[in-house]
Amino acid sequence: MSPSAHEWKESRVPPQPDRPGTGFTALHLVQPVEGGVAQVVLDLVAAQVAAGVRVVVGCPEEGPLAPAAARRGAEVHRWRATRAPGPTLVREVRQAARLVRLVRPDLLHAHSAKAGLAGRLAVRGRVPTVFQPHAWSFEAVGGLTGWLAGQWERRAVRWTDRVICVSDAERRTGERAGIDARWSVVRNGIEAARFAPEAAARGAAHAGERLADTARARAGLPALAALPPATPVVVCVGRLCKQKGQDILLRAWPQVVRRLPTARLVLVGDGPDAAALRGTAPPSVLFAGAVADTVPWYRAADLVVLPSRWEGMAVAPLEAMASGRAVVLSDVDGARESLPPGREEVCLTPPEDPAALAAALSALLHDAPLREAIGRQSRHHVLSTYDVRQTARAVADVYREAAGGPRTERREPIPQ
Repeated sequence: MSPSAHEWKESRVPPQPDRPGTGFTALHLVQPVEGGVAQVVLDLVAAQVAAGVRVVVGCPEEGPLAPAAARRGAEVHRWRATRAPGPTLVREVRQAARLVRLVRPDLLHAHSAKAGLAGRLAVRGRVPTVFQPHAWSFEAVGGLTGWLAGQWERRAVRWTDRVICVSDAERRTGERAGIDARWSVVRNGIEAARFAPEAAARGAAHAGERLADTARARAGLPALAALPPATPVVVCVGRLCKQKGQDILLRAWPQVVRRLPTARLVLVGDGPDAAALRGTAPPSVLFAGAVADTVPWYRAADLVVLPSRWEGMAVAPLEAMASGRAVVLSDVDGARESLPPGREEVCLTPPEDPAALAAALSALLHDAPLREAIGRQSRHHVLSTYDVRQTARAVADVYREAAGGPRTERREPIPQ
């Protein structure tokens, strides 16, 4: 679909002073409750609470999102929901409808496929609704399930006042799938100061001091602190699952080790594929498991990699670049947009191509000056383009447009 009247661009609607604030209630319906999606929601919660918005989060109790959202000032309600569609969907829709009746939000913001499915079925246009896919569900599955997911997304736009995509590429993927939505592109943002490189955190590096080695010694990571000083370390931060592509990385890694025998790979995160990955990993691969704070791991890395099969725009590479680290990414939605200009040839590889991934990792590990130059450029790029405050302001403008504009006849009764 070519750009149409449905498409909304910030340049066409100048920001107004009446962004949602005191007296406005936003309900975030969320599943999954970990990883990048959870971090995006938490950043929005903090910004909206600071603006005086009554923020309500409906999500499963399991995982870090519920307690973290409460600490940031959100009103948190349990919404029992699995990640995948299935026989529990009817119950999930009814629970979402009850939550909407209880909270009486001015706007529903549904995050990812399951919340987008249950939330829009529960509300059906009765409440201004924003859907944020965080990567399209029909990319994750094939066959009949993928076809049904695409059919649903094409139909569900009738109950969607705005679809927020985190990259232009994610929006184009939706358009190619025939989703005739009212679009807003609001790129993910991060709290860049939190990911300041170790040198910035302590003032300046001493002459001849290797930043990554110092970070390993200072970060309280015994597995890395025990490594010889010149050991090359590659870090992958992400849920251990098919989407993030750690299995592709493990197929590529032996080729890297053949060129750099002392290199080590660290997988940071947990997930459904953890046991399978551990069963196929060579001794040069370390598993850190789920961690409360990823900052020390980015600082400890010489290079960060995320070989995803699909994304909207991944948060982990933005965090790594804010930490001053070069990244190697698969060329999926959002990857090109997240990189600093001119680095695509060095930092991007075709999806599901272990040989190309190994070549890119090896080349950057062998070229410290290039790697460090990319790291500096990457940090500057993230600071100027992906600040979480810009993201929060853009989402507030979307809320204003979605909740303040004329509504259509799409409203239907909320199911009991």
